[in-house]
Amino acid sequence: MNAIDRKFEPQEFRDYARNWLAQNAPPPPPERLPITPIEVMTVGQRDYLQAWQKKCYMAGLLGTDYPVEYGGHGQTGLQRIANQELERAGVPYLINIIGLSMVAPTIMTHGTEEQKRKFLPACLSGEEIWCQGFSEPGAGSDLSNQRTMAVRDGDDWIVNGHKVWTSLGHFAKWMILITRTSTDHRYEGLTYFLCPIAGHPGVTVRPLIKMTGETGFNEVLFQDVRVPDANRLDAVGKGWVVAMTTLSAERGATEGAGSAGSGAGDPAVGVAKLIDLARTVQRGGGVAADDPVTRDAIMQRAILAEGMKQSARRARVPALCDHPMRLPLQTKLVVTEFDQETARLGVEIAGAQSTLYKRDTRAPAAGHWPLAYINSFGNTIAAGTNEIQRNILGERVLGLPKTK
Repeated sequence: MNAIDRKFEPQEFRDYARNWLAQNAPPPPPERLPITPIEVMTVGQRDYLQAWQKKCYMAGLLGTDYPVEYGGHGQTGLQRIANQELERAGVPYLINIIGLSMVAPTIMTHGTEEQKRKFLPACLSGEEIWCQGFSEPGAGSDLSNQRTMAVRDGDDWIVNGHKVWTSLGHFAKWMILITRTSTDHRYEGLTYFLCPIAGHPGVTVRPLIKMTGETGFNEVLFQDVRVPDANRLDAVGKGWVVAMTTLSAERGATEGAGSAGSGAGDPAVGVAKLIDLARTVQRGGGVAADDPVTRDAIMQRAILAEGMKQSARRARVPALCDHPMRLPLQTKLVVTEFDQETARLGVEIAGAQSTLYKRDTRAPAAGHWPLAYINSFGNTIAAGTNEIQRNILGERVLGLPKTK
């Protein structure tokens, strides 16, 4: 399945990726795409993005670092370059973001040989979309408070429970699922499964409508759902350990293809969009960019963006890191708050026009900024709230005592 059948040096691969993207940029989507893949709602959006991900995968830009026997391309250490070129090209994002950024690293770490061969190829190519079954009505940031139960029945497990805030659940074929298999232990009573979702008996997916009017989130209900024991990831009772691997990947502690796409992961792209906005929004007989306060605010975002870029470079050099996990773990915290403040500034620059809906032809930047600002609050909550992330950094990196 590999489209590239020889080993590349880094600069060779960068040239290859850049040339391929220049020649293979996809046509415009049949309908407007949401800001990120977790808000994809329609079949048309899904099909367009799946086709694009498959094309990138076949070209060797996804699964780049994964072994060939698991559907990858065996180009060790080059996925970061592919991500950078995907960002630079401004092409559409990749729909299977959960599969790429969370599922694949977790299966590579904890999966059996059979599981790696079975699940990774279609995950990397986007043919099978994944969702995440962690949050519950009573278990959000307190992940260990899981109540979804899995009871052993021969070679199967019977699952009953309720998951919420399940991004892409309406299109997912598979879910990474944490369940409680013992009530005797809080952490050791959790077990992790690779659970079939789409069309699977006993699974009900219901959309949750956000304040943006989009329905990328869902709730998923399990009623006597059978999951084969062969789909258990790692040992019974090791669900907490496996979940920490997933969350480390989600929070940016491992480098994969999950952030590759249209610039959503590149802070400099947001700054460039702010500059374009300020140059076009009318204000006081001129444009917003004429205002020195506005220019200074944008410049402050640009300084932060450059700092984030250099921190990312430093994180790849162990000798420059005072703690091996500090820079990777702070990524989720810093990036989500940067994006939120950048979107807030975009709303401020647009002024009264930021009240216009995204379908209003008079809306600046097609209504991007107010939609981005409203969406940003979900990102500061996901993967553990930013308050939780500060606790992790304080306790595990700085060695501070646990809060009471």
